[in-house]
Amino acid sequence: MLLLQDFHFDLPSELIAQQPPIKRGDSRLLTLDGSSGKLVDREFGELPELLRPGDLIIFNDTRVVPARLYGNKASGGRIELLVERLLDEERALIKIRSSHPPKLDSLLILDAGFTASVIARHNEFFEIRVNSEQPMLSILEQHGLTPLPPYITRKPNTQDTERYQTVYARQLGAVAAPTAGLHFNCALLDKINAMGVESAFITLHIGSGTFQPVRVKSIVEHSMHSEFFEVKPEVCEKIRSVRQHGGRMIAVGTTVVRALETASDSLGVPHPFHGETKIFIYPGYQFRCVDALITNFHLPESTLLMLVAAFVGREALLNAYQHAIENRYRFFTYGDAMFLTRTPNLS
Repeated sequence: MLLLQDFHFDLPSELIAQQPPIKRGDSRLLTLDGSSGKLVDREFGELPELLRPGDLIIFNDTRVVPARLYGNKASGGRIELLVERLLDEERALIKIRSSHPPKLDSLLILDAGFTASVIARHNEFFEIRVNSEQPMLSILEQHGLTPLPPYITRKPNTQDTERYQTVYARQLGAVAAPTAGLHFNCALLDKINAMGVESAFITLHIGSGTFQPVRVKSIVEHSMHSEFFEVKPEVCEKIRSVRQHGGRMIAVGTTVVRALETASDSLGVPHPFHGETKIFIYPGYQFRCVDALITNFHLPESTLLMLVAAFVGREALLNAYQHAIENRYRFFTYGDAMFLTRTPNLS
């Protein structure tokens, strides 16, 4: 039985990156060979040395919505809103942080200069309707703040507006960045393309549930959050072609892994998909599509850590994390990265 404590490690707080590197891509890269367990310390700019002509590198092109707003309840209490998902031009599913949860049919008075009505509650989320002639998305783009994760303890600034997006972000809808992609700059993408490595894009809109802690002792009892994603037909065809010619599928981020594994059949062949996934990947999972993974360092006891542990083995991963801590790697969203090849006997 896999227990939550099996995925714990102690992380010094000073290793949690509070700022992005000065230049995009100036990060370290720890490689873990799934076959041998060998660790190598590199720089992220050395990534092309780990790729081969004919490989397919797959990115998540979701774009982060400036989803955080502040205001007051009509009764006067201060509130913080984090939009989880836009339902239509007027309605949104949100999380509300306040001393007391708002009541149904109550009014929220936002600092952005508009009001919203609380019309329903769905577990930890509230459904609101904005009382404005402007669509909700326009309000957020004008007045919303970058929704930095809770372990970044400072307020967002103008730098985050650019650096909390990937350079290839296109499809607006996420409330958290696909952090493995934050390391890529245009020059690196051009270099990878020039060496004959194919590229493709899926879309998975990351929700705030990605930061939701696991609250059960036995991880198999955890209920995974749902996220929207899309894998288009041309991406599926490109994967089939690359596979037929012996190329590897290299996922940039755990979100790409979740999308491809959900969309793939038992033979590892992906099919076009447009909908939700609640896939929970933990050790024992049989991977079908992905051969190598680029990812950041994840929180202790998180579902993302469990996914990566399934990919290379729990002990090998925790050993790599201990190496990273001893060598002062930077952790989480604005931190350093790993390049992992899948452990054969786990597939």
